[in-house]
Amino acid sequence: MTMRITFDLSERDIQHFKRISKNAKALAKGASENEIIAAAEKLLNDVKATKAPDFISERLNRLQSLIDMVRDADWKLGAPERERVVAALAYFCDPEDVIPDATPGFGFLDDAIMVELITTELKNEIEAYTDFREYRDRENHRTGRASASRDEWLENRRKDLFERMRRRNKRDRSGSRVRVRLF
Repeated sequence: MTMRITFDLSERDIQHFKRISKNAKALAKGASENEIIAAAEKLLNDVKATKAPDFISERLNRLQSLIDMVRDADWKLGAPERERVVAALAYFCDPEDVIPDATPGFGFLDDAIMVELITTELKNEIEAYTDFREYRDRENHRTGRASASRDEWLENRRKDLFERMRRRNKRDRSGSRVRVRLF
């Protein structure tokens, strides 16, 4: 049996978490990007080790995409976006955050809430990276190689788009849609 429980965060609640996040970023200011990422990875490992409730571990596992995004040499995340992602991960450097992680059952609840807020704020970055990985994986599978040059990448993308265009044109010509021929 599963049960769905939802709650709404008011603007005041969101501002509270933003202040906490800002304080965490300030505390992590002296930490390197690698230290911040390592802290986020440690949190993920701690969640797995403590067998946190599913509703918490499912949310915290979304951090892996942010970590991968920063570490992925092929993605080449731009400096402003990289800074935003690393700043978001800084919250997870402090195990003594709002609810200390060692608190049985709920120590990671504040972290799960923060992940929800972060993934909402970084939605476009996450979607773009997910699309990139899927495209790269398809290309790697299609070509049988682990990587392709930029020219190959662009040529393959063009081919994909031309194929899609032609399929759509063929579908439109064979359908019962009203068509106007301009040329």
